[in-house]
Amino acid sequence: MNLDLKLFYRIAFWISLTGLIAIISDFGFYQNALSQRLLDSFYFVVLGVGILATAARYIQNAKLLERKVFVFDLISIAFTLWVFYMYLFIGVPFETDLLLENPIWVKIAVLLTFIRESSEIKINFKRTVLNPAQLFILSFLVIIIIGSFILILPNATYDGISYLDALFTSTSAVCVTGLVVVDTGTHFTLFGQTIIMILIQVGGLGILTFASYFSYFFKGGTTYENQLALSDMTSAKKLGEVFSTLKYIILITFGIELFAGFLIYTSIDSSNFGSQSEQLFFSAFHSISAFCNAGFSTLTNSLYETGFRFNYYLQLVIILTFVLGGLGFPIVVNILKYLKYKIITLFSSKRSKYRPWVLNLNSRITLVTTLSISLVAFVIFYLLEYNNTLAEHNAFGKVVTALFGATTPRTAGFNTIDTAAMALPTVMMVFLLMWIGASPQSTGGGIKTSTFAIAILNVLSLAKGKSRTEIYRREIADISVRRAFAIISLSLVVICFAILFISFFDPEKQLKEIAFECISAYSTVGLSLGITGDLSSVSKFIIIVVMFVGRISMLSLVIAVFKRAKYKNYSYPKEEITIN
Repeated sequence: MNLDLKLFYRIAFWISLTGLIAIISDFGFYQNALSQRLLDSFYFVVLGVGILATAARYIQNAKLLERKVFVFDLISIAFTLWVFYMYLFIGVPFETDLLLENPIWVKIAVLLTFIRESSEIKINFKRTVLNPAQLFILSFLVIIIIGSFILILPNATYDGISYLDALFTSTSAVCVTGLVVVDTGTHFTLFGQTIIMILIQVGGLGILTFASYFSYFFKGGTTYENQLALSDMTSAKKLGEVFSTLKYIILITFGIELFAGFLIYTSIDSSNFGSQSEQLFFSAFHSISAFCNAGFSTLTNSLYETGFRFNYYLQLVIILTFVLGGLGFPIVVNILKYLKYKIITLFSSKRSKYRPWVLNLNSRITLVTTLSISLVAFVIFYLLEYNNTLAEHNAFGKVVTALFGATTPRTAGFNTIDTAAMALPTVMMVFLLMWIGASPQSTGGGIKTSTFAIAILNVLSLAKGKSRTEIYRREIADISVRRAFAIISLSLVVICFAILFISFFDPEKQLKEIAFECISAYSTVGLSLGITGDLSSVSKFIIIVVMFVGRISMLSLVIAVFKRAKYKNYSYPKEEITIN
């Protein structure tokens, strides 16, 4: 009996997966009346099998009623039964019901069925097969390939797209870069733009974050091996904190994106949109793109578009959103803990002389570095571009636009000015800002602010004749210093080789434009001097590789390729090497 049920559950999963593929096919291809009726009929087969499979699980094991996910199962089943009732007894299909005249509700029920069935699949990260670095890289590669095949579907674009351009767009979205070879707003349909938005969201957080946490949520537990693998990917200090960290990541992401979406919606003029649904989609798309530091926009000229160029409130909302996304999830969580501690101590009647180390060293270094870089970049940008790209703005607009121009190169990728019109000194500063990038474990790229800070601190310690790198009465671990310089060295190697190859295949392009493109791709920024769409096919593929390597980091790629050496309890005699 148990074997029969296991087989039935397996069949139910594959049917639900086929239902998900059918939804993509439904949206991606033009359907005639017969094919649409067949698809609609198949949807209800999926829903029926899903209801039976879920009911069988609870009948087989009554203890499942104690799981938190029981509420989700109950609501989703109730929604599915309601769809059945409305279809069979009210309208065919929902023609007599204004609320349900759009069959999207059936597709939502199918999606809920897939979530229920896929959540019951056991996810095991076998460290003997794939190490965390290999698993991380493979997950991004799979999503990129799936995304590229969906984007070449007929209904994803208005005039079709080559596979290379679809692969470029999918890589740019999953790697949250923002470089585009075709205009997102005019080339892709609503379906295509939705797919890009989903790819940005999945790429910003990582598919393993979604799969692991939702598997844990639905099952109520996980294996020790999974916790070990995920602790490496989330940098959780304790195994018990792995899933609480994942929960914080998901809650913070969706919470900030929802709030930012609301602020964006209230900041834009409805006259710029054909309908309220377009305005809502614009808000959701740019909220997700901003928090994930993707830089994708449905506007042809990004925020430099007429009607948005002087909307300073919108620009401030976007700045706040991508800065929070670029800080990194551990930093945001630590800041929230610090604010909670400050509020408690402020209203507490007892004053203690003991001051706990709430804001950890990682947060302090990241915040100080981020603020310092942003402030210096703002002043330089304001002075250099005052009579250039800032000339068309009023006094307040100059400040906001300069702030935007100083912060967006650190992997956000949006632009409120004509990037190609920037003065050469400004371009050189943007090179540095793009290369530094955002903070670790954030949605941004680059070598990261902490890496840059450690390098500076190490130089200062050498200049002072110190043998240790110290700050805030803490010593930075030697492994962190070594890792920082490895990241810096590898990033320069990748960028230099990319510039070399593209200058060979596209010799007519200027070195400044090629270098800008390569640094932007490696640091997953998305800013461009306007040559992306004009690159040759080989150069586009090089940029695809650079974006992918930049997102996963070259160090992770090296770790994934090389076999980890076993620790041996010995040390060779130390000798100094002549450096200068």
